[in-house]
Amino acid sequence: MITIISGTNRPGSNALKVAEYYKKRLQEKGQEANLLSLTELPATLIESDLYGNRSDEFAKIQALVSSTQKLLFVIPEYNGSFPGVLKAFIDACEFPASFYDKKAALVGISSGRQGNLRGVDHFTGVANHMHLHIMPLKIYLSGVEAELDENGDLYQESTVKVVDEQMDKFISF
Repeated sequence: MITIISGTNRPGSNALKVAEYYKKRLQEKGQEANLLSLTELPATLIESDLYGNRSDEFAKIQALVSSTQKLLFVIPEYNGSFPGVLKAFIDACEFPASFYDKKAALVGISSGRQGNLRGVDHFTGVANHMHLHIMPLKIYLSGVEAELDENGDLYQESTVKVVDEQMDKFISF
């Protein structure tokens, strides 16, 4: 099973739109795919779910992450890196059950020109520390607003082609 993580808790984010696109396309390719938006995190995450504590709300999220074999992270650029809420989410997850020796694909998005290249690189360092195996083909969607149509789907032919290539490689990864 693949779980797609929309790496921000911003409601209505472009990361969520891209994550929903990936979920739809993976399901069209016959894959079981779940979507975890960080908007689903408990509002009290920092008080209730770090340092060995576990709320009932986060226990459901933890069960999903623990049962997942592959993770696909859609990571928006926040201040030249990845969102702090994504790091807090990772810190709240059980170690090693959540990420150790699992496989992951990364998609960086930004409004700017580099598609969160730096943030994906930072996240890769964190993933390597957790023994999360990162697929080499990473996608960087710059100017993400222009990549999405009115339905929230990627539509530019060159982008769709490389995203499909990433998904196909991730399925066999």
